[in-house]
Amino acid sequence: MNISELQLSGKSLLKLADLSDAQMLGLVDLAIAFKARKKAGEHLQNPLLKGRNICLIFQKSSTRTHCATVVAIRDEGGSAEYLGQHDIHFGKKESVADSARVLGRMFDGILFRGFSQNTVEDLARYSGVPVWNGLTDEWHPTQMLADLQTIKESFGFLKGLTLAFVGDGRNNVSNSLMVGCAMAGIHMVNVCPPELAPDPAVLAIARAAAKRNHCTVTVCHDPAEGVKGANVLYTDVWVSMGEEELFQQRRTLLSPYQINMELVRKTGNLDTGKVIFLHCLPAFHDRNTDVTKECGALEVTDDVFEAPFSKVFDEAENRMHTIKAMIVASLA
Repeated sequence: MNISELQLSGKSLLKLADLSDAQMLGLVDLAIAFKARKKAGEHLQNPLLKGRNICLIFQKSSTRTHCATVVAIRDEGGSAEYLGQHDIHFGKKESVADSARVLGRMFDGILFRGFSQNTVEDLARYSGVPVWNGLTDEWHPTQMLADLQTIKESFGFLKGLTLAFVGDGRNNVSNSLMVGCAMAGIHMVNVCPPELAPDPAVLAIARAAAKRNHCTVTVCHDPAEGVKGANVLYTDVWVSMGEEELFQQRRTLLSPYQINMELVRKTGNLDTGKVIFLHCLPAFHDRNTDVTKECGALEVTDDVFEAPFSKVFDEAENRMHTIKAMIVASLA
């Protein structure tokens, strides 16, 4: 794909709705091309971010987003500077607007991972350089791009598939999945308890996209019913960062929504090989963490997480390729 055809030069990505359907799907295809390019070593001969300096602002801890972004930038000859929660003055000694104007004079782009969507929007408004949302409490667009890449690699296509997200139906991942699936023509079922149903405003955005792409976005509170016909089963942790005090409440509320082999069979697609499992990670699936030593598996059981149809580590790797596509499309 010709990168210029995406028409994203100089543009920020704060949420998927900032993109047209074609731009989003184009970034997925570009990421697939970059994955092949890296495997062939072509990035070593013709780095696309040579001389570019990218600032990474992380208010929340990270494994995949941090490492994926650093490697993606270095692969293409650029430089990444990490600023953690204690390295920045947002809202303390300095406003976001002032910090943005300083950083915009030093860096070619900024990736932000933190709490408030308003913060990433202010960075984009005042910095004068492209800003990319690596996660906020409302949206997680870079994760969704990696998810779509993984689904396309697994099935060869996107349009007409069905994805069931099972768990907290109003967190940043489920929000992004509803909108991203609708933009890709994937039928999406948000399977969640009524207490954790999606924001009606987000649901309206997703359904508007679904209408133009001839697919559906639905909410279902019965796990067995909601996963019927699903080609992709997706879940996330039951307690997002910043909500740790709600752990016992969420565990009780979401226990019936655990993805286990019984629920996978209810898709009707296990024996046909037409189902995959995805998780944005980290996942509480075994007894190797402080939490699961006491509680056991939470949102997904170990037999599902480790099954041949689980694509979670392909999905994790694809964070790197999609973040690379996003940054290169903005800066190259």
